[in-house]
Amino acid sequence: MAANMYRVGDYVYFENSSSNPLLIRRIEELNKTANGNVEAKVVCFYRRRDISSTLIALADKHARELEEEMENSEMADLPEKQKHQLRHRELFLSRQLESLPATHIRGKCCVTLLNETEALKSYLEREDAFFYSLVYDPQQKTLLADKGEIRIGNKYQADITDLLNEDEEDGRDLAKLEEKIWDPSSSLTEKQIDQFLVVARSVGTFARALDCSSSVRQPSLHMSAAAASRDITLFHAMDTLHANGYDMTRAIAALVPQGGPVLCRDEMEEWSASEANLFEEALEKYGKDFTDIQQDFLPWKSLTSIIEYYYMWKTTDRYVQQKRLKAAEAESKLKQVYIPNYNKPNPNQLSNSVKPALLNGAAGSTVPGPPGSGQTPGLGRACESCYTSSSYQWYSWGPPNMQCRLCASCWTYWKKYGGLKMPTRLDGERPGPNRSTMSPHGLPLRHSGSPKFAVKTRQAFFLQTTAPTRLARRLCEDIIRPRYLARHPYLPVNTAAIKAECALRLPDRPKKPPPLKPVDRKPLESVVRYLEAHPRPSKPNPPPRGGSISTGSLTPIKSSPILNNGSPTILGKRSYEQHNGLDGSKSKALTPQWDIMAKRVSDAGRPSAPLQDEIHELD
Repeated sequence: MAANMYRVGDYVYFENSSSNPLLIRRIEELNKTANGNVEAKVVCFYRRRDISSTLIALADKHARELEEEMENSEMADLPEKQKHQLRHRELFLSRQLESLPATHIRGKCCVTLLNETEALKSYLEREDAFFYSLVYDPQQKTLLADKGEIRIGNKYQADITDLLNEDEEDGRDLAKLEEKIWDPSSSLTEKQIDQFLVVARSVGTFARALDCSSSVRQPSLHMSAAAASRDITLFHAMDTLHANGYDMTRAIAALVPQGGPVLCRDEMEEWSASEANLFEEALEKYGKDFTDIQQDFLPWKSLTSIIEYYYMWKTTDRYVQQKRLKAAEAESKLKQVYIPNYNKPNPNQLSNSVKPALLNGAAGSTVPGPPGSGQTPGLGRACESCYTSSSYQWYSWGPPNMQCRLCASCWTYWKKYGGLKMPTRLDGERPGPNRSTMSPHGLPLRHSGSPKFAVKTRQAFFLQTTAPTRLARRLCEDIIRPRYLARHPYLPVNTAAIKAECALRLPDRPKKPPPLKPVDRKPLESVVRYLEAHPRPSKPNPPPRGGSISTGSLTPIKSSPILNNGSPTILGKRSYEQHNGLDGSKSKALTPQWDIMAKRVSDAGRPSAPLQDEIHELD
């Protein structure tokens, strides 16, 4: 029951395609739609397969720099298979939000910020565990380091001095380490200090009345007095009192120097109403990511100013009102939702009964499944990931024409982690049985083990067939039917049955194989000369549909300018003068259309060559 209960903040799998890997999202909100369905507002995470190769190279560079910074060679010590699988556990956080139906949830997972103190191998030891260290922007196509990383490690620790003994003196200069800004044991009483602070507030209110910008922002005396009572005014008054040796007369004189009263304003008073609204909008979008707030919303403000304003803004009534509003909205929204297990069969699931007619050669050999399950007929291909040939269930994978398949375990791995368990040939690993130099037709096969197969390569390659394969072609020619297979290249071949039949016929084969039928192949030049001397005869034009048409029944068409709007016609392309009927010699291209039609009808029985000549003349 608890495993099927999904709450706000959970990391979950979403399925948007039966053949593609599952999406990884974090639930931000659960909302009920008007028709009663539940939608989840989620934060998107991206896999390595979802971003471009340029950004993948950038992520690898960041990982190497992080490894050098940590002085940890754990990644280099991992085997190639674990390195390959560790790449499937890396995700990229994004600020993108989307809404998905809650019924598409397929389970929970765990996503954490990459911990520098935790071994990378620990992510492989845990099921459904992922990590991230970079933030991906789908619109800008950029990768940036996450600003919210927790600084853990030796270099982030404070330097604590050794404990001094009772008779030992501290040799450091304390005046350089700290500065005294207030003396609680001064000659002034608490009442005198409070009186001085009231005078400082009054001076601040008067200073705001004299300042034009302040009188616009605080048009009433009450607002000016409230602004003068903020902490910035009190701190200035206490600093002034301390700087003048706690002499009240000198301190009051310092509050009102010769140029006029001192006006002290903090960030809350300096910011305009429009800037405050921008800040609240940015805070709603980015949270406490002050760097992004500065870059996208308030580039004219310093980072220090934004942070200071944030903590002052949290003391205002507006913050309290927004907090109550959000709490009321959260009460009205769903806290959790129950999603039952998804038990419908996957469309990529292969049937356990395969017709023998689909296999070329003898009937397919059966591969037993686990105890208690039915036998799955072997298709002559092993699993594309782990190379096993036995599984209680098979799933089609990759392009349909390649007819690749995955076993049940590798299919689950593919759906969760978005890759194959074993490294492919592109990763430098030895090819498996399906990725050897032999294809089902005995020809070299090149693909990367990925759903997106390459069609061409820039590297030079050549096709090579082994001696046993060439021998099997001669001995089992009646089973293989090479001419038929040449015209059906994607038809699967039961190589196991052919190999078994070849082993039976091998002892009885003649000592000297029958010679191949000699073929006298003429040089290319003689073939070209023959084709030039014997062109293909043209086919006669079909008779016109319906009855015969006489030229007298044709109504002449007005010789108005014929416009060619780019469509291919018998008239072909024309010059500007021909299109617009300007003055000049009347060419054959301007022959009236009824003349052309009459000539077509009269020459209906002739071969099409004269008509072709006429068309060329018109062009």
